[in-house]
Amino acid sequence: MLGKLRFRGGVHPPHSKITVSEKIQIAKLPQRAVIPLRQHIGATCEPLVEEGDHVKAGQKIGDSTSFVSVPIHASISGTVVGISTQLSPTGDEVQSIIIESDGKDEWVGTKGIDPEKSPKEQILKTIRECGVAGFGGAAFPTHVKLSPPKEKKIDVVIINGAECEPYITADHRLMLEEGEKILKGARIVAGLLGVERIILAIENNKKDALDYLRSLSNGSIDVVSLKTKYPQGDERHLIKAVLNREVPRGGLPFDVGVVVHNIGTAKAIYDAVYQGIPLVERVVTVTGDVHVPKNLLARIGTPFSHLIEECGGFKGEAKKIISGGPMMGIAQYKDVPVVKGTSCVLVLNEQRVKIAEEKACIRCGKCIEACPMGLMPTVLAALVRKKSFDTALEYSIMSCDDCGCCAYVCPSNIPLVQLLRYGKVCSRSLGKESR
Repeated sequence: MLGKLRFRGGVHPPHSKITVSEKIQIAKLPQRAVIPLRQHIGATCEPLVEEGDHVKAGQKIGDSTSFVSVPIHASISGTVVGISTQLSPTGDEVQSIIIESDGKDEWVGTKGIDPEKSPKEQILKTIRECGVAGFGGAAFPTHVKLSPPKEKKIDVVIINGAECEPYITADHRLMLEEGEKILKGARIVAGLLGVERIILAIENNKKDALDYLRSLSNGSIDVVSLKTKYPQGDERHLIKAVLNREVPRGGLPFDVGVVVHNIGTAKAIYDAVYQGIPLVERVVTVTGDVHVPKNLLARIGTPFSHLIEECGGFKGEAKKIISGGPMMGIAQYKDVPVVKGTSCVLVLNEQRVKIAEEKACIRCGKCIEACPMGLMPTVLAALVRKKSFDTALEYSIMSCDDCGCCAYVCPSNIPLVQLLRYGKVCSRSLGKESR
């Protein structure tokens, strides 16, 4: 049954994978890197350097004593010229360390370990010390995800290669160019969790990656082809499509015996464990209305403007720059840096950005049919507009995963995603819990 199951709802937006054949290129080093001290779920790091300090690439410059946190490292060598609050791609103002490059790209010494000869505690410590956090969007600290509660029995590891969001091809290129490292990273995950079954799940619009990774795994890992549908990359829907297990509302994959890691995270785990290399760079798809769309291996802290310039600049007048894809990405209003969760910089010009007039809800039910979480988006939106947050909680507003399917199919152009996001923020600010 693997690969033949389905999750409810979802949509089929145009793929627009215009960079799928563009091999990963190493981006030029930025003259100045802005490195936020929180790039993950959990506690913000405290700075370990001061203005005027010289740092090397890979040097730890921020850390926290909190378990749910990971260190931050310098991505370039140079001088710390400031520590101040800066805008992050998430829309948050975050204390950040600003480094002026010396142009030398000097690195601290790194040394890996042998995962087959090292105790579990040492491997987990290495992953944490290298600052590895999830690449799939939530940026959950990886060492935490690899430390499930003792009462949770994990029997399957899923490596998420769905990459269902339109335009983004970073994971696709990683699978084609770094397949062996991804599989070794997956085996490290399975070893830490004491799991024998590893499933690599890839949508069937990536046949070359499916064929290549099947040849590499030689049957030791189940490489599963999934029918392409958005938002299959969400771990809850992926688990349903692969294993027919449903994560309960308010629950986690732990609750159904599964741990899911993204392709990029598996590669970062390999880098950390085998080579001791901290997470200071990642593949970013720069696409849309730029002259030369590319997949760039960019250092953390690189300004979006630097990557856009490297892709030949804007094609036409840029009306919107999005961190991420068109479905779940966040539009930016000023230049921001690449962070650990930045998968894509999407540029849209004046011809692509059209603000449609909102009309009254016609109660067609399309949003309900499309919602993969089984919610009633139009009802929730109406409750949010009335500020009836208690009732919205009763209708499970906190289960909304911001996938955008409801807004995509709405014939009345109601800003459902924005309304539901606002409703969730208000519920949290009032101290409300998911019901």
